[in-house]
Order: sequence, then structure tokens, then C-alpha cells
Amino acid sequence: MEYWQAFVLGIVQGLTEFLPISSSAHLKVAHKLFGQPEGLSFDAVIQLGSIVAVVSYFWKDLSHITLGTIAAIQQKKYKSHDFKLAVAIALGTIPVLFGGLLIKVFVKNYDQSPLRSLTAIAIASIVMSSLLALAEIFGQRNKTEKRDFKRVKVIDGILMGTAQALALIPGASRSGSTLTAGLFLGLDRVAATRFSFLLGIPAITISGLVELFGIVKTGFGDVGIGQLAIGTFSSVICSYLAITWLLKFFQTHTTWVFVGYRLGFGTLILTSVGLGWLK
Repeated sequence: MEYWQAFVLGIVQGLTEFLPISSSAHLKVAHKLFGQPEGLSFDAVIQLGSIVAVVSYFWKDLSHITLGTIAAIQQKKYKSHDFKLAVAIALGTIPVLFGGLLIKVFVKNYDQSPLRSLTAIAIASIVMSSLLALAEIFGQRNKTEKRDFKRVKVIDGILMGTAQALALIPGASRSGSTLTAGLFLGLDRVAATRFSFLLGIPAITISGLVELFGIVKTGFGDVGIGQLAIGTFSSVICSYLAITWLLKFFQTHTTWVFVGYRLGFGTLILTSVGLGWLK
């Protein structure tokens, strides 16, 4: 892997991790265009850059939730909003961790699984585009009942966390799945997006650390520390920019641009595979 390729892959990771368009799908296509084998370990490690960005952006929120949760436990005020958010994030993380464990245990050669093929990615992108469109329509019809971030419930965390597990299928998109679920649950776009970011912190962190320890244990192969450092750096910068932009964007815009993008992305991949441009 060339250094410039690592830098570009970091940009792809950073821009697509938090936008509802699937980072794993775009990274797989990028590797294909570079003529590289899919770098699951490299991709998972540079995800840590996205974690640095989201933790930095939401540091005050995370500190407030943590301190508020500790105070709630000490004072036995289990109805406090901070405590509910902490429980929602914790319970919402379980489905994706459980699903990932099942894949590790029961699915051999997951890297070569049909679920990770370009065709499967394209189909997942198109299907999730349709679901996001339905969620947007549902949200438009229930404008008066939309809930903001202060009204996020524990059940929201559980259900959005269950949707987050769909991200184990490349092309489904972790942020896209949770955003779609949040809109169906009655959260407004900003609240659904903000909670989606917080909900993703434990899952992405654990995934990245597991792969990082695996690389340290087995060796870096053709990917050196320099490439990992450059990819992670560009991931940090672009992730932070993507988070900032998306939260502002959803204050005044709908999700239709992402519905259209995902539909076009999936269609383009299917066409490219059908014509033999991508394999």
C-alpha cells in the first residue's frame, strides 16, 4: 500500500463513517479501484481515527452523561436523562457485539463470504436507501410528534442498537441503519443523528481495538505503521468535518440527498459488476 493510498483510504473512512452511506462499502470499492485485496484489518484500525473525532466532538456530552450517571446511581435517581442515555447506549451496543461474536465463531473465511461481495453490497445499499426513504416519509407525516434529543428513551437505544447490528453486512451502513430506526421511532433528524453518533462509539472502538491487537500480534504484513498512521490521521480530520457538517445539514435539510446517493451508488456497483468493470 502506497502512502498516498493510505491517506485517501483515511479520507474515505472519515467521510463515510458518519454519513449514512456505509464506510465499509466505500472502502471495499476503493481497495478494488487501487487493485488491492480488501484490507479489513487496516480498515478497522483507521476507524479509530473516527472514534478520536467523535469523542473529541462530543467530549462535553460524554463527560456530562458520565458524571450525571454516576450522580444518578449515587442518589438513586434512575429517571434522570443522563442515566437513561447511558443505559440506552450500553444496551444498544449489545446486539452488534453479539452479532460480531457469532460471525467470528460460526462464519469461516468471513472475508470471502458472499455477504461481502460487491453484489451484496450494492443490494444492501439499495434496500437501505428504500428504508431510509420510508423513514423520511414517515417522519414528514408525523412532524408534530417528533422528539428531540432530550426525549431519547432507553427503548430507542435498544431498537436503534438492534438496527446497528445490520452494519455487520457491508453496504448497510451503521449510521444509516441507526438514523433510519431513529426516524421510524419518532426522533427528529438531529436527535436521531446525534444519538447515532454516541451509540456508535463503543462498537467502533471495540472493533478497531480488536483488529489493532490482531495486527500487533500477527504482524503488519504489507501495511506498515506509517501507512496506518497516515490513514488514521486523515480519518480523524475528515470524520470531524463530516460530523460537524451533518448535524448542521439536518437542522434545515431532509435525508433525501442520501436516499438518492445510496440508490445511485448501489445501481452503479451492480452495473459495474455486470459489465465486468469491477469484480
